[in-house]
Amino acid sequence: MTLSIRQTNLLIAVGCLSLILAALVMQYAFDLAPCPLCITQRIFVIAAGLTALVAAIHHPLNIGRKIYAAFCIAFAGAGLGFALRHTWLQSLPEDLAPACGPPLGFMFENFPLAEAFELLLQGDGNCAKVVASFLGLSIPGWTAVAFIGLIAFGLWQMFRSGPKDAR
Repeated sequence: MTLSIRQTNLLIAVGCLSLILAALVMQYAFDLAPCPLCITQRIFVIAAGLTALVAAIHHPLNIGRKIYAAFCIAFAGAGLGFALRHTWLQSLPEDLAPACGPPLGFMFENFPLAEAFELLLQGDGNCAKVVASFLGLSIPGWTAVAFIGLIAFGLWQMFRSGPKDAR
């Protein structure tokens, strides 16, 4: 059984929702506060998931399907970049890790918006801490794997054959 284009978009959206729910469970049930790079990665998971959901609802023909897939790939690719940076920060020796920065709320209340976003995207010493791992990969490592999966599904959506004139 092959999934239809709409079903695949729904699968992507549900997968992204599952990732966000897992992040919220880790945050609230296990008291793992997200660092700036974690929050950035969540934003890209949400963006990819919403793109797939809109694509499933809209269910466009060939060129529209490719445009939605390109946006999903772009969001997942950007998220992958931040997940890899996060993983790299975690691999640094403690003496080379960047210093911890102020809390996010403080940054957005006291810094110009552009500077606060720049600090958010760079990450800080909080991002260098490995707070949990599974099968040798930290949380951002697994997030990178998820982004690679989202890119693969997006590429499949972009290049697979689909209906040209009918839905």
